[in-house]
Amino acid sequence: MLPTPVVSRADPAAALPPTLQRLAALGVQRRYRRHAMLIEEGDEGGTLYIVLTGQVRAFVSDARGREVTLGLHGPGEYVGEMSLDGGPRSASIQATEATLCAVVGRETMLRQLAQDPELAQELIMRLIKRARLATQSARSMALLDVYSRLKALLESRSQPQGGGGWVMARLTHQAMASEIGCSREMVSRLWKDLESGGYVTAQGSRLLLLKPLPAKW
Repeated sequence: MLPTPVVSRADPAAALPPTLQRLAALGVQRRYRRHAMLIEEGDEGGTLYIVLTGQVRAFVSDARGREVTLGLHGPGEYVGEMSLDGGPRSASIQATEATLCAVVGRETMLRQLAQDPELAQELIMRLIKRARLATQSARSMALLDVYSRLKALLESRSQPQGGGGWVMARLTHQAMASEIGCSREMVSRLWKDLESGGYVTAQGSRLLLLKPLPAKW
């Protein structure tokens, strides 16, 4: 079994699982401002980014600037592993807030995978999980209408709060539209209707779901 690096409690990498600690120790820590682009879709490159603090967004876009968010990744997650085959980047990665990453090169990553079976297993399981999520997303886009996709997004992100109802971190209408694959205007119309019906409201940095959302709209 490979040794786990000794890390300071002040080091964000200390919170990582041992397999990722070992990998992060081989990389370089870099900070990114909010909205900074870490990866551009279509570019060549083989760098892996392990998120230590903050959050990044994976997304794809077209020539007209329309975007679809593939996922949000926070501390303990990593992005860029799809480039291990040497192909172009399949998605763009952008920091959604100030973010610190451990950045590991492709050759270093491949050597560590060969030496660390636990890391290889972790990578395989993570890829399987992301493939399942991609299948679910494709199914949702093909089979559910826009309201049903918005309902699923709000319900999946919300947590129960004391006194009844559910609460989630506030998202812009554009962010919601990017996640469910529709226009911002469509989300705005649906949100306005739900707000008028007493189902949802915005409060500071939070969105509140005041009562169960209707099955159809």
